Amino acid sequence: MTQVGEGQEADGSAPPVMTFGTPAVGEVLAERYELAEHINDDSAGRQVWRGVDVVLRRPVAVVLRYPGGDSAKEMLQGAVAASRVIHPNLVGVYDAIDEEDRAYVVREWVNGRSLRELVAEGVLDPARATSIAHAVAGAIAAVHTTGMVHGNIHPGTVMVDSDGRVVLADGRSDGADTPETDVRAVGGILYFALTGRWPHAEASLTSGSSGRGRSALADAVRDGSGAIAAPRQVRAGVPTYLDDLTMDLLDSELAVPASDVLAAELARLDAPAEEQYLDTGPLRFTTSTEAMPPPVSGGRKLIIGIASLLVIALVGLFLGVQALNSDDDQPTAGPTPTSGAGDPSSGAPAQPVGKPEKISLSGTQVRIIDPDGDGSRSEVRGAEKTVDGDTNEGWYTESYRGRSNFGNLKRGMGILIDLQQPRTLNSVQVLLSARGATAQLFTGTVNPPATQAGDKQLVSTYLKNPVGVPFENAGSTMDFSAFDPDAKYQYLLLWITDLPLDEPGRYKIGVQEITVIGL
Repeated sequence: MTQVGEGQEADGSAPPVMTFGTPAVGEVLAERYELAEHINDDSAGRQVWRGVDVVLRRPVAVVLRYPGGDSAKEMLQGAVAASRVIHPNLVGVYDAIDEEDRAYVVREWVNGRSLRELVAEGVLDPARATSIAHAVAGAIAAVHTTGMVHGNIHPGTVMVDSDGRVVLADGRSDGADTPETDVRAVGGILYFALTGRWPHAEASLTSGSSGRGRSALADAVRDGSGAIAAPRQVRAGVPTYLDDLTMDLLDSELAVPASDVLAAELARLDAPAEEQYLDTGPLRFTTSTEAMPPPVSGGRKLIIGIASLLVIALVGLFLGVQALNSDDDQPTAGPTPTSGAGDPSSGAPAQPVGKPEKISLSGTQVRIIDPDGDGSRSEVRGAEKTVDGDTNEGWYTESYRGRSNFGNLKRGMGILIDLQQPRTLNSVQVLLSARGATAQLFTGTVNPPATQAGDKQLVSTYLKNPVGVPFENAGSTMDFSAFDPDAKYQYLLLWITDLPLDEPGRYKIGVQEITVIGL
């Protein structure tokens, strides 16, 4: 079991690690992260520890470097950027702290092994290689939608959890990387998984992912001219379509497809054979794996191929609808009810079903709840911006230093919503300024005065009545929908307990818009 560190690559050949101030097992960082076990030192000289978040009681990985300050700037900025992208195939980043003499990043603990370790036991079969590449492509597509690049994709940063989940760690772009370099690196991952070798010239590790360990990755097999040998030339059993895709991604003369297009193609190829005839899910051909249509140069035909499949799917859908309509025209054997849509046995009329609709809210119907403030009430202004219909503006917390739970100064902050009368509700949708916050919805029946004492009274009663479960380290949109259809609600409390990183060591969130859908 290895926990990859920032920049860790092919082996343990790391530069000397600074030991001044080295922490000990049991030490608690930032009054929250207890160090449990020193796992390894990565190729950049950083210490990787297994730890425990003593607040949330969850395992974490802690990457420490000495010193902090300016020399840790790249690591901390990369962590802040990564914390804003939430995807199941990206390692979650929870915290980034600079203490000047040292700095550290706290992230999700991955109980698994790196792709490098897996392949050391033997090259992977084509199906597993495809599945891993699919996960990596999906992860970088999520990164690219934010305008960022990963810049550090190699066998040491691709992790496979004990439950089979594939995650990509340690984005470290140095500014020279582009989305194209990330996409070509997926070709490198495929090549490595299939052959056990890394195509250094075609998927370079000399930018953000460089480090002393990279030399231990054996280069691709090449002919006398230096041209790379295709996976099918290195080993038997690689399907033509996968061989072609890998080589196209590594061919610098060919333009690569966008990461989302590549992810879509790999998703199609990754579907198991038993799903080929399912009524739902990806459309698949029924021929053998070897005869599957090969991806082609530069992604242009990838797009055409995917579009063709969509056309086929639409034609099939049209024919299915026609068949259903035809069936509807056939006479039925049973009696035709002549009454309304109510219960045929009782003749009772159907109860009207409420249609979901947006409930109009004004600025006077929302206010900020701050029970643990300093008394100045400086953060309770601007609540009206959360219901004004303008998603470019909102209410923002202040910036809190050191810890995501409001700097350990407050239990949380919230927004009280007064619907003015009891309503049956469908959902409450909350748009936030960033990903990574933790929040939950509560309800109550009182609306105390808008004072700190009133806020304390409100929180003490509302927090006993949750609506569903909290969103933890969530995306920028939260959709609360666990409302009792037989209940009515007038007061709702959006309660925020953890903030996302805004800059290294500081945490902040904005609530851009709240939409309440009633019935």
